[in-house]
Amino acid sequence: MVATPLGNLRDVTLRAVDVLSSVDRIGAEDTRVTATLLARLGVATRPFAVHAHNEAARAAEIADALGRGQSVALVTDAGTPGLSDPGARVVRAARDAGHPVVPVPGPSAVAAAVSVAGLDAARFAFVGFLPTQAKARRTLLATLAGLPMALVFYEAPHRVRETSAELAAALGADRDLVVARELTKAFETIARVRLGDAQAWFAGDANRERGEFVLVVDAPPRTARGEGISAEAAAWLDALARELPPARAARIVAERTGAPRDALYARALGRAGSEDG
Repeated sequence: MVATPLGNLRDVTLRAVDVLSSVDRIGAEDTRVTATLLARLGVATRPFAVHAHNEAARAAEIADALGRGQSVALVTDAGTPGLSDPGARVVRAARDAGHPVVPVPGPSAVAAAVSVAGLDAARFAFVGFLPTQAKARRTLLATLAGLPMALVFYEAPHRVRETSAELAAALGADRDLVVARELTKAFETIARVRLGDAQAWFAGDANRERGEFVLVVDAPPRTARGEGISAEAAAWLDALARELPPARAARIVAERTGAPRDALYARALGRAGSEDG
């Protein structure tokens, strides 16, 4: 399993070059993308396609090739295979057939984004792409809202603004969002904005919605945690306070979550005041 550059080809590791130059076969998510990289590295091996639509068949083929004594490298278009990209089925098939699977570590969009996020959170959870169905997205986000840690998402350009609004509604508008766009490429952008302001930030420049995105939502603000308000309670309060008076929103959330009603009411009042201003 060989990690390849996110964009800047100089990020390829020496070990990756050695492995790609020496293996018998190279499986690639998109053979055109990988062929460009291999040409730059001076590797003559022609890649074969291993993508979401043929991975099950290719996994059996690769296991068979390993059984015949061949060596096989698997790469994705960019970053580390198996992380929101094909690879898991191939790994399982190879291991089930008794063959070793070796990681050749290197670039990872998750690690790159988290490293420059300046997180307040001590831990993070990698979510990847959200489900495409609206109900499934809402259900997953409701589950994640209560986690006291940062959350890392992948997103496509045509959905990123809509997704930022859904994250604000589900996780709480006061959490910080780090937008990592086009990592290691010519138009790389790293920006930190309040989650509730993210839609306006994207709308401020059409270029901000172009490219490939990693979205990192930091843990809830310390002020909310210090008041005894969980991330889940804060998210519910933020959502209800947009539709109900502060006192009523605080009462409902307190009854449902057990969070201190006074702290909830103070938070709801603060939100109303900031929005009026």
